[in-house]
Order: sequence, then C-alpha cells, then structure tokens
Amino acid sequence: MIIIPEGASWKLMISHLRPPQSLSPSRNRSPSLLLDLFLSFSGIMLRSPLRATGGIFELRKTVERTKTLMMKHSAWRQMTEPGFWAGVLVVLCTLSVGADVHQALKTPSMLSKVLQRHKRDWKWDKLYVHEEMPPKHPPEKIGKLDNTYFTPSARYNLSGDGANKIFTVNDNGDILVHAKLDREEKSIYRLTASLFNIDSKKQLDHDDSFVIVVLDINDNSPVFPPDISGSISESSRAGSVVMSVKATDADDPTTQNGMVGYKLLNGTDLFSINYNGEIRTLTSSLDREKQSQYLIAIQAKDMPGVNQRGNSATTIVTVNINDINDNIATFKSREYRFNVKEDSEPGYQIGVLAVEDKDEIQNKDPTFTIHKFGEVFDIKQSNTKDGALSLKVPLDYETLKAYVFSVNVDEHTVSKSPDNRGPNLLTRAQVVINVIDVDEPPVFSQTLYNFSIYEGPFKNPIIGAVSAKDPDATAYKIRYSIEDPNCPVVVDPVQGHLSLKKQLDREEESSYTIQVTAHEDVPNGLKSYAKVNLTVLDINDNAPVLTNGNGVYVCESDKPGTIIGTVGAHDKDENSGRFRFTLAKKSSNFSLTDNRDNTASIKLKQGGFSTEHSVEHVLEIEIADGGTPEQKSTERLTIKVCMCQAERQVEYCMAYAQTGMSVSAILAILLCIVTILVIVILMVLRRRYQKEVLVTKSSGEIHEQLVRYDEEGGGEMDTNGYDVSILSSACNDGSFRPATGPSLYAVVKKPSACKGDMAMMIEVKKDEADHDRDGIPYDTLHIYGYEGSESLAGSLSSLDSSSSGSNLDYDFLHEWGPRFRTLAQLYGVDGSDTDSSD
Repeated sequence: MIIIPEGASWKLMISHLRPPQSLSPSRNRSPSLLLDLFLSFSGIMLRSPLRATGGIFELRKTVERTKTLMMKHSAWRQMTEPGFWAGVLVVLCTLSVGADVHQALKTPSMLSKVLQRHKRDWKWDKLYVHEEMPPKHPPEKIGKLDNTYFTPSARYNLSGDGANKIFTVNDNGDILVHAKLDREEKSIYRLTASLFNIDSKKQLDHDDSFVIVVLDINDNSPVFPPDISGSISESSRAGSVVMSVKATDADDPTTQNGMVGYKLLNGTDLFSINYNGEIRTLTSSLDREKQSQYLIAIQAKDMPGVNQRGNSATTIVTVNINDINDNIATFKSREYRFNVKEDSEPGYQIGVLAVEDKDEIQNKDPTFTIHKFGEVFDIKQSNTKDGALSLKVPLDYETLKAYVFSVNVDEHTVSKSPDNRGPNLLTRAQVVINVIDVDEPPVFSQTLYNFSIYEGPFKNPIIGAVSAKDPDATAYKIRYSIEDPNCPVVVDPVQGHLSLKKQLDREEESSYTIQVTAHEDVPNGLKSYAKVNLTVLDINDNAPVLTNGNGVYVCESDKPGTIIGTVGAHDKDENSGRFRFTLAKKSSNFSLTDNRDNTASIKLKQGGFSTEHSVEHVLEIEIADGGTPEQKSTERLTIKVCMCQAERQVEYCMAYAQTGMSVSAILAILLCIVTILVIVILMVLRRRYQKEVLVTKSSGEIHEQLVRYDEEGGGEMDTNGYDVSILSSACNDGSFRPATGPSLYAVVKKPSACKGDMAMMIEVKKDEADHDRDGIPYDTLHIYGYEGSESLAGSLSSLDSSSSGSNLDYDFLHEWGPRFRTLAQLYGVDGSDTDSSD
C-alpha cells in the first residue's frame, strides 16, 4: 500500500506527452507510459511534508535534470528501455516508503497523521509541445489536470500566456493546444491553473503555476551578414589568419538545430576554414601583382555531422590581397633628354624620369643619385614616385651648351625576396640637358651692394659704383639710372658711379635702400635691377641735452650737504664717450658733483629755504659729450622749493616769485598793444569819414521837400510851397552831378535819363546802388520830371495832375490787408461822397 500524503490534490497527467520525434522511438511508446507513471508518482511523493529530507529533495532534482536531458539529447533511445524505467520506479517507491516510515517512527504522532487526509496542494511539472505543428481537429491533448477536489460540478480554468486562446482546458482537465507555435517567437508559456465550483463560483483550491515548453525543430537556415570581406598581405606565411565569418541560426543553439558548420566551395588550394568560421591561408605564394582579389564561396549548414540533413546557406566572401614593397623600381628608358633655357631660375622643374614599379604607390620608395653635375641639377621623388629633375643654379649658354650625366635609382625598403631581381634590371639611365640661348638682361656683378658715408658736409660726393654687363654674345653697352626722384643719390649713366645729391643727416634717416637699373643701350633693350644699401655714419654734430631735471627740488627741512637730485644727459649722436658736467656759473646755495657715470649730483650748500618766501633758483649746467669734435651745451635747471614729509616725500611745492620777465614775453605783450592801437585808429577814422559824408550837402542836391498839409485842396497853389523849377533844369543841365556821398534824403541821379531809354536809366540807377558801399539803403527811389517820351502812363507828378476828379477806383486797396487800411481810407470813396456828386 502506497501512502499519499497531503498536498496530493493536484496531479499533472502527461500520459499524452510525446517526446520529440527525433529523440524518441517512433513506435514503442511504453517508455513514455513508464515515464508518466514515474513522474506522477514522484510528484505526489515529493510534494509531501517529507520533501525536506535531503535524499528525496536531491532525488527530485536529479529526476528533473534527467528528464530534461532525455528530452533533448539523442541518448533518449538508450535510456527509454522498459526495464530501466521499471527499476527507477521501484527504487523511488522504496525510498519514499522508507523515508515515511522512518519519519513516523521518529515522531509517534506522525503515523496517525499519515493515515488521515491532509491539506491538499497543487503539484505541477513541465509540459512540452512541438513548434510548427498545425492545429488538429479535435485539438491535440498535451497534458491533463487532476485534483482530488474535482467533482462533476467543478471546472478547471487557465490563465497566463496564451490561456483560452492557444491553450484551453476541457471539463475533464485535458490541456489542449489550438494554434501552431513558433519557438523562435516564444519558447516558454507560463500558465496558472485554478479549480472552482460552477454553481457557487467558489474557488475549491488555491492556484498553482506551470510552464509549457515549446520544443525546437530545425525550421530555420543559417544566415550570413551582407558584404563579407577580408584582407591579407601578399607573401604571408601559410596558416596566417585571413578573416572570420559568422552565420547565425535562429533555432535552439543548445541543439544541433542551431549549431552551424562551415565549408569552402572553392579556393581550397589556397584557403581553409574551420568549424569556427576562421579562414586561413594554405600557401605563402599569394602575389598581389598576379591576383589582387579572390572570391570564395562558403557554405554554412546546421546539424553538422549529419549527412544529407539540416539546412544550409551560401555566401561569397571577398579576400583582398594587400600590397607590400616587393618589387624593385627600374627606369622605363635608358636615356632622357630635356631642353632648358639659360634664363631659367633656380628651382625650375626640368622634367620627370619615369620609373616602373608594380607595387602600389604607397609602397614605392625609390631614391635617385646624380653622378655628375650634382651642384647644377637636383632630383627628388615626385608625387607619383618618379624622379623629378630640377635646376639648382642658373645656366649659361655661352659657358656650356649641353650637360650629359647619369642617374641611378635604388630602393632600400624593398623586401628581402623581391619579385623582380637579376642583373638585367634597368636601374641606371643617361640624362642629356640641352641649354637654349635666350636674349638675357644685363647682369650685375653683385645682386646687393653695401656702401656707407658720413653725415654732414662732404668733400667727395662719390660713395661707390655698380657694374653690370650683357651676358649675351652681342655684349651691348649698359646704361645706369635711378628711377626714384626722391633718392638722395645719383648714378653716372655710363660709369655706374654713385654720388650724393644733398647732405645727409643720420638723425633724420640712418639708412637708404636704393634700386639701380641697368638697361641695354639699344631700343627696347632689356633691364635688370640691383639693390644698394647706403648706411649713414654718425659724426658728433649734436650737443647734449639735460635730462631728469624735474626730479630736483629742495625741501624746507633739507640740511646742508643733502643731495637734492641727480641729473643726466642725452645726445642724439652715437656717442660712446662719457658726459662731463660742470656749473657754468657758481651758486651760493648749490653745488654740482660729476659722478663719472653720465650723471651728476646736486648738493645743498646751506638750508633755510621756505615755501612762503620762495624765489626762482636756477643752475646753469654745462655739459660736454667728449666726442670728436666735442660738443657742449649750457642748460638751465630750475630748482623748486617744496614742503616734504619723511624721506623727502613731496607734499606740495609753491610757485616762486618772478624776479624778471623774459624777452619773449615782453615782445608778445608789445605786439598785442600795437595791434590794439591800430584797430582803434582805424575805427576812429571810419566813424569820422561817415559823419562828414552824412552832414555835407552838395549845392546840386535835389530832394523832395516834406510839406505838411492841414487840409485838402490847394491844386496848383501847391507850387508856392514846393519849388519844382530845379526838376525841369535837371534835364537841361548836363553839368549836374550828385554829391559823392548819400544825403539824408533820396538822391536823384540822372546822368543820361533825358536822352536814353527808361529801362536803361533804371539799370544805371540799380548799378549805382549796388556798387555804393557807403550808401544808406532807402525804401523808395523817386524820379521826377521825366517818365519817357513814349510813356503811355503820363506824368506821375502832382504838378501836372488835373484838378478835375479822377476816374481811378481805389477800392482794391481794401483787399491788400490791414497794412494798407489807412491808405485805403484816404483814397477810398465812401457813400456820402457818391451821393453828393450826384
């Protein structure tokens, strides 16, 4: 009798579980049935409270691992014999019963508890299902749920991954699969089982979980990445690694379905590949110059070791052969000829000596050697690693018309075993340079001339000479010139002698750069230029000047013997000698000591100086520069009296009282006084002149008299108060001339009005008014007595006016505005006048 402990309420029946076809026997299912019984029984046993026993617990783990290994490995066939499983079952039952009895004997109450029904518990294991199996009708059963609480009114329920869609449970507890599964998408489904009453909806037992494992089948082929390429240097040793390839298989990598093996389909005489996809060389004779690239077909197949089975994929791998310097550079020709003009400048590129080297350009490293005329020509590597021949010095057709020399090419970085070797390699070539004659400009004997001359007056103006000649066979005469008009130097056009135009002063300009032109003495002759550097040498022609004079002052607290300051000297000349200092006039207050280091110290003889009674203290210091000839100067040093703090720190200095005035100040004051006097005199004369002109009246003056009328009327009787006789005589008296200056009244000037035209007379008057600077501007210009012989307006004079009423209408004066209101009232016609006239 087998004792079933508590917790055996759930039992997972996997009698319908089929192992993978590739691992289990195709027809004999008895091992599977034995496995079902074994797992069911061991599951009931190991869920008991006795599972803490070490042996049973470890045995359960061992059974689990054994089951997994049996399901996944090919050893299944050897382990599924009926006898083996029967033995395992007997052993487990024996161990289980022995453990229970042993525990019951140790605990007296345990035996009674064993015979009783204990609290039930779920017991689960893994379920397995093959991928890619199409749904069946009816659905395939992969397992069964069983619980001791199960009754006809109870039902099972699944929840979790794929529950009620992919996996369902029927009323009997059978687990069914309804869809085709793909292990590569999902390999494990985790579900939870529960039991409840359909009437009361009450859960009869607690939930428990289990997993459904999707078993892999070989339904995926290996996949290579795109564009696989590798490289290896040429002449590499056999066995060198070229590259590695890797194909991936989506199947289970722990089974042969996901394991990948590799195979070369071509190039097996040069390369090999191992099970890891590593490609190696089989030979050391790979030569880039023969073949620079190989295309190798590689097959990747899963289930390696199984012939005619498994999936495969093929790809093309590109193997590039890298170049090394294994070829010696050689000349392409035995002789190279070039033509070079004789006026070519140094650095001129003559030509290229082409070389042949089968290596790639980055591995070419030729060196060239000239065996003759190496001082004239140079050869270096060009950008294409050929020999670039250039000119070092100018050529002269008249000296040598052709150059013949040889050039060697060598390569020191080539490998020890180059592909091309032997005595027939063309590593030496002959070069012929033909010099082409050209008409060259004059050539100076020097490209740069340096001359020097002393500043100041000169006895001999010549400072040097330049020389140039025509290098051609024609040998034209050369003439010299300086094109800069401001240059202080002139050149003799025939001899090339340079001489001074003026005296130089080093202190103004210490050096000159002169450009001298030499040109052939023929029409359109060629020119050339040379530079002349002229240095102006110094002479002692500047007197020294006193410096540091502002730092000399006397403090009120200074005692006799105190050094009140130090002075120095400066000279514009390049004086290498020493300045000497002496007092030009002796001073009763100060003394001067020459320090013999181009400075002098001033000492105080006696104290008692005060800022309140300060006067000017001046020292006249004589300075000699010691040059040749010696220059001297006398400098005036003004010494201030200051109030000082400790260590002669100046607090403030008082201005000294002036004991005299300088000549320049007196001259400035006198000049200002004279200028003011001249301005005053001119103003007085002008005022006097203007006054005389205004008061003086000429006897021939014509003016209009101002007559006051107390009432209207008078008519012709107005002539008693207004003398108009002179108006008529003005036209006949040719001797009448107005006064030179303007009067207080309007001046009448009619030099030719009686004989000319009115327009001409007006222009004359306007011109006189414009050019009269002293005339006073008048508001009106009155002309009486003549309005022109052809005037249609008639006379404007009141003398000629009729006493009869005028037909003129002056009402328009009201429209001229308020400024003419009074005039409009005087000349306007009101209503009363109009009525009376009627």
